[in-house]
Amino acid sequence: MFRLWGKTFKNNKMTGDYVYESDNYDINRTKRVFDGLEDICKHFDLSVPMWLEGNIDEFKRIDKTRFYADSFIDSIDFDYLEIHVIDE
Repeated sequence: MFRLWGKTFKNNKMTGDYVYESDNYDINRTKRVFDGLEDICKHFDLSVPMWLEGNIDEFKRIDKTRFYADSFIDSIDFDYLEIHVIDE
């Protein structure tokens, strides 16, 4: 089971969380991550953030990254969205 944990933070406190789960292993890991991020954003009623170079590098190294306001097209009411692969 692939699980991606999405969390919103404001003032260093978690303000919301949601776990995306998928048992579809017919698609590659990258597609599962993108599908998970899209589902997490749908849950929080957000536009899907842009992956900046720092996000890509961080996610490759530690399976975790943070999307700040500069990654979103719309304004956000929290400091950042963090995603983290918690199970594969």
